[in-house]
Amino acid sequence: MEIPKINYTGKIKEITLGKGSQTVTVGGETAYPFYLFEGRMPHSPRMAMEVYDYSPEDWAEVALEPFKDVANDPVAWAKKCITAYGAEMICLQLASTDPNGMNRPSAEAAAIAKKVADAVEVPLIVWGCANDEKDADTLRQVADLCAGKNLVIGPVGEKNYKQIGAGAIAYQHILAASSPIDVNLAKQLNVLLGNLGVPDGQILVDPTTGGLGYGIEYSYSVMERDRMAALTQQDERLQFPLICNMAREVWKTKEAKMKTEEAPALGDAKKRGVLMEAITGVLLLLAGADILVMRHPEAMALVKGMVGDLMKN
Repeated sequence: MEIPKINYTGKIKEITLGKGSQTVTVGGETAYPFYLFEGRMPHSPRMAMEVYDYSPEDWAEVALEPFKDVANDPVAWAKKCITAYGAEMICLQLASTDPNGMNRPSAEAAAIAKKVADAVEVPLIVWGCANDEKDADTLRQVADLCAGKNLVIGPVGEKNYKQIGAGAIAYQHILAASSPIDVNLAKQLNVLLGNLGVPDGQILVDPTTGGLGYGIEYSYSVMERDRMAALTQQDERLQFPLICNMAREVWKTKEAKMKTEEAPALGDAKKRGVLMEAITGVLLLLAGADILVMRHPEAMALVKGMVGDLMKN
């Protein structure tokens, strides 16, 4: 009996992140995620570890524990992620720039990004605070200071894509095009970036996501539709690798933050948080993610193990 197979007519674009000897290439799929019996996944999905530009005070204890000795120094934090935990990429979260929080000046945040970019050889993702106006200013300065380093810069939305996109073109960076869990809005933003002049090789898609139990089914559905349109309907404006900035969505939930003694019925706090993050990561990879932004090293190790097993089949 011959097993029926889907005839894929599209292909996900290949994009190389970073510079030097430790670049990472993502994309290139010619079939649905891990459907190796129908097509190719020439590059395994990749995981970036989070680094914050300030010492977070609202993290769960179990999430901060691996980094408590470096939490006040983003450069040291990034280096520890690489040397101690084997991070393939770093995602610097410029959360301190949020106007509703610390409201750190854009120039200061950009200087921190430059220090981290100079200190690490793995690809660097620089993520803003998701305030359109502040990110437009901050990420433009990051693009300038880190010219030629081929960073991933995001989130880039419909309200600030012109300002950030111009910097990406001028200084050769990759954009994380972010849309609110809607495949049509994702496509529209990709069209706008293309019309602006951003090359296809400088676009990743951030579909946005919730954590496990907090709306992840919507993200899964949108990502699934994205891959279907890209691979079976030849929709060229959706044939980009997917990046999911997921860790903060998992660890901000009450289930991930509650201590063991506060909720004994939920079991050990560390195991609970690690599994919540790992399961979220696995779900997003099965939906089509090429890059995951993760927090806890044990969660990342679990997901890497799963990817390794699936890529053997």
